[in-house]
Order: sequence, then structure tokens, then C-alpha cells
Amino acid sequence: MAIVRMKRLGLLGLRPDRDRLLNALQRLGCAQVAEPDVDPEDELWATLTKPDGQALDRARQEDDLLRRALDVLKRYDRPHGGALTLRPAISADQLFDPRAYADGLACAQRIVEQERELAALGAEQGKLRAQRMALKPWLPLGVPLELEGDGVVSWIFGTAPAGVAPAELEGALTAASELSCLFPAGSDRDLRYYLLLCHASVEGSCLEALGALGFSRASLRGWTGSAADNDRALADQLAGLEEQARQARQTLVELAAQRPALQRCADRCAQEIAREQAKAQGLELADVFLLEGWVPARDVPRLERLLEGYDCAYALADPLPEQYPKVPVRLRNGPLTRCMNMVTNMYALPVYGSVDPNPLMAPFFILFYGMMMADMGYGLLMILGGIFILARLRPREGLRNFAELLLLCGVSTFAVGALTGGFFGDFLPQLAAILDPDTSFTALPALFTPLEDTMAILVGSLVLGFVQIITGQAVSFVKKFRDGRGWDAILDELPWWVIYLGVALLILGRGNVAGYPVVLLAGIVLMVIGASRSAKGFGKVGAVIGAVYNGVTGIFGDVLSYSRLMALMLSGSIIASVFNTLGGVTGNVVAFVIIAMLGNALNFALNLLGCYVHDLRLQCLEFFKTFYQDGGVPFRPLRIDTKYVDVEEEDRYAG
Repeated sequence: MAIVRMKRLGLLGLRPDRDRLLNALQRLGCAQVAEPDVDPEDELWATLTKPDGQALDRARQEDDLLRRALDVLKRYDRPHGGALTLRPAISADQLFDPRAYADGLACAQRIVEQERELAALGAEQGKLRAQRMALKPWLPLGVPLELEGDGVVSWIFGTAPAGVAPAELEGALTAASELSCLFPAGSDRDLRYYLLLCHASVEGSCLEALGALGFSRASLRGWTGSAADNDRALADQLAGLEEQARQARQTLVELAAQRPALQRCADRCAQEIAREQAKAQGLELADVFLLEGWVPARDVPRLERLLEGYDCAYALADPLPEQYPKVPVRLRNGPLTRCMNMVTNMYALPVYGSVDPNPLMAPFFILFYGMMMADMGYGLLMILGGIFILARLRPREGLRNFAELLLLCGVSTFAVGALTGGFFGDFLPQLAAILDPDTSFTALPALFTPLEDTMAILVGSLVLGFVQIITGQAVSFVKKFRDGRGWDAILDELPWWVIYLGVALLILGRGNVAGYPVVLLAGIVLMVIGASRSAKGFGKVGAVIGAVYNGVTGIFGDVLSYSRLMALMLSGSIIASVFNTLGGVTGNVVAFVIIAMLGNALNFALNLLGCYVHDLRLQCLEFFKTFYQDGGVPFRPLRIDTKYVDVEEEDRYAG
């Protein structure tokens, strides 16, 4: 249970073998490809170039095509089962089957083309509908729309504001000339539509008179025949387009059956992109290529057996201390502590060469969570939820860590709940009181209860917090000695332990232990020496004062932070009891169960997140600060990483 030891990998191979070798490395899944450490002053490095990125661009284009096709199919095929559906399991050979991939790309292209056709048909339908809307006001007129005049009679199509009455327009027209006639057509919310017939000699005066009332000429160029004839033709065209759109939608519905195949192709394409990105990390020259990266030391034999099948040269070396900030970090933990990866990843990975916090943090985190939740009913729900996820969903690393953490915290919650006598608060005693008002069953057996033993729980919480802080100091002490900083360990951590011992002698002996002043004085002297060792002159005084003040207030504040263990235990118990009491007021069993369960569900949901957040805060702010060195880079090997399917393990190089 530690940070996995890494080896620096340098590999020189033949360019014709590069794709095949990268494919084998991806299937092996234990090597991370990284940028080579280039020496800009070395002329040899200047001769090396980056690989051509055309294959990567092509893979990304294929990925865009597949994603677009899958997005289209979402509208025509709803997946069944949702998040509870198991991903299909296939072999790596099935995933990388070239024929299936080519068929999938062809299917995706067809889907995208059908979607484009639908979009074009929709645009054309919109255009025709707009034309029908434009013709609708002219439908009452049975005259051809292309008429303009023959030099004797002028045909003028026009519009006027809807607020102007037709009689007002006719009066103005009659006053202008009797050689004219105005025929009304249709209307809409804003306009009225008219056909003006007049002698060509009076056209100008008629338009001037009508223009004073808002009349304006309408443009109907491009139309031949009457509005009704054109409307019928447009309706026929729309019907034909709708039939084409129906056929295109039906084709997409039929192609939706290919969605699983397209998902496998999308996963395959993701592997192509990852492999091409790894290739882009390397360098090449003439007929050779150079790759550098990292591999866990325990996987070196597997890697060596793989490389024996290729004409290549490689070197493996331990990273130098100055390289530690760049060395990728992978944590190796057992079944009881690997769930802490979820907590560590949310904060920050430890830097390579430092301490893996998971085994140190796991007992405290799980115990603290159980103390804050402290209910057998809630713990049972968490246990069942964790078991369901692990047994039913075949979860991967992230979800698996969550399920395992949920399961372990559920066990802790159930155990502490058994000690406090909580089962959905006081649900059972309240239910018994409704069934039998004279019952003697008023509470479950309990070692202590949050409401009656609040002070004892508070003291216990502070003691547990103090133990965790001392544990962090002990880890820091050992780490500094391991790193060759023995004096720093003695002068930074040891003074506090001596002071703790002196205070303990004072409290436990009630002042009757003669040696406690000497122990306290020794601790203070060590603290003064440690705080002032790097200061000079008068700065030593300020350093000592600052160390004492910050140390005392810091330790006191850190320990006091653990009072939240008591606070959340108390609040969760009270909220559950309040909802149970509200249900019990009804005096009806059914109403009681409904109200109590709804309230407990809300309380459970709030505590599920609240306890996690407060527990995480205690670990990150109170525990980690004593020894944790963050800033680690996650280890991301070139491996098969899929979204839609599970690839069956087939390690050909296992040793």
C-alpha cells in the first residue's frame, strides 16, 4: 500500500514497426508515453522531427462523424435500462476488427447524410410554407398574378394599413378619377390587400391619392397564374417533400438498430486517437523513431517480454530526485483502502517519492463518517447500495471506488448506530407507541445516545481528532527521517510530543506528579530551538513568539474542528426524531410511515453528502497539512479505455 515505483522508459525502434508496437503497448496497458526530454543545445536532437499528424486528424474526423451519427440516433431510438444497464463485454480483437469499423463508418456516413437530407427538406418545406402564407391574402382574386397592364389599363396589386377602411380608400380613389376601380382581396392583422384597375392615363393620380392613405404597390414578380393555382401547386410540392421526409425518418429509425455497432466503433476510434496522440509525443528520424515514457516497476517484466518481439532498443532507469515532480503517480492499495482514491483524487495526488495517504486516512475517514451518520437504518441502506453497484453494474475504477467507500462507510454507520440505538432515528419506538400506547418499548438498547450523552460524545470526538493529528505528526516525523532530515524531524515534531506528555501528566496527576514541569520546560526549550534555528538576530525572538502562538492556537483550532463529529451526529438524530414525531402526531400507522419515511429520506440524502464534505474537510485541512505533499501527476498509461463496452482482459504477457 504505497506509491508505485516507476521506471523511466526510453525506446528506439524502426518506423515500419511503430504502429504495430503502439497497438501492442495499448493492449498491454501499462506504459505511459511522455514528451522526450530534449536538449536544445545538442545538435543530434535538432535532427529529430515530430511525426506526421495526418492520421490523428483523420481519426478525429471519424470520431466527429461517429459522435454526430450517435447524436442523431438519440432522437430515433431511446436506450433501454439507462444507467443500470450493463455494458456489453467484447474481446479486444472484436473491438479492433477493421471490417466492423469500416462498416460502422459507412453506416455513420449514411446516417449523417440522411440527417442532412432531412434538414434540406425541412428548409425547403419552410420556404414553400412561407410562399403559401404570402399567397394566402390573394386567394380571393381569380386573376393571374403576372398581370401589370397593356398600356391602356393598369393592373396594380397593393396593400394598405388594416386600420384604413376600404370605403375610405374607394372615396379617395373616386375623387382622383372615375376611370378606376378597387377590388379587395384578403387581409391579415396588419394589412389589407387590394387589386387596383385604372386607365393608364390616370395611374399616377390614383396612386398619389391612395398613397396618402398608406397604399403601396406589392411585388408579385415570378408568379404566373392565379394565387389559387399556385397555392395548389405548392401544396402538392409540400406533400411530396413530406413523403420524402417520412421516408428519410423511417430510414433513420431502421438505422437506429445499428446504434450498438456505432458505439463500438466510437470506442474503437477513441483508441485510435489515444494511440495517435501517443505517437505524436515521440520523435523520428529517417527510418527510426524515439519514444519515452514511464512504466511501473512491477510491470517491467511484462513490457520486456512484449518488446522482445520487435527490433528495437530500450532502456529502463529509476527517476532522479529532481525528476520527481514530473514522475506520474499511481497508488497501489488493498481492497479496504483503495476506495480512498476517490477522496485523494478530489484533493490532489501526492508527489512521487512522498507518502501515500490512503492507508493512513482510511480508518479515520470511515470511522468519522460512521460517527456523523450514526444510524443503523441509514447504514443498512448504504450497505445495500454499495453491494448493488458492485454486484450489478460491473463498475470501473471511479464508480467502483465510490461503491466500496459507500459500503465501508455503511458498515461503520451501522456499527455506530447500533451503539447509539438509532434506526431511522426513533422510528421503531414511535411505531410501537402508535400500535400500543401502553407499550414499554421506548428505545432500542444503546451504549450512549446523542441527546443524553452529548458532552461525552464531544469529548470523544476531540480525543479522536487529537489522535489523528498526532498520527499525522508521527508520519511527518518518519518521513523527514527517511528523507535525511533527522534534525528537522526532532525539532519540528518532538517538541509538541514532549509538551503533550507534560500536559497529560498535569491533567491525569491533577498536579501531583512532580516531573510534569520539567517535561513541559523541556518541550518549550526544544520548541524555542526549533523555531529559532533558521532566524538571525532579533528575528529569533519573533520566530519563537510566532511559533508558540501559531502552534498553540493552531493545535487548539484543529482539535476543536473535530467537534463537528458530535454536531452532525446530534443534528441527524434530532432531525430524524422530529419527522418521526410529526408522523406520530397523526396517530395513524400509514400516515406515520409515509411522513417518517419521507422525512428520513430527506435527512439521509442531506447527511449522505454533508457527512462526506465535513469528513473530507477534516482529512484535507487538519490531517494532510502535517505531512502531505501534493502536486502529483496522475499516471495515464496508453491502454484500452472505452465508454460503451467492456473489453475482456487478455494479458498475453502476464508473468
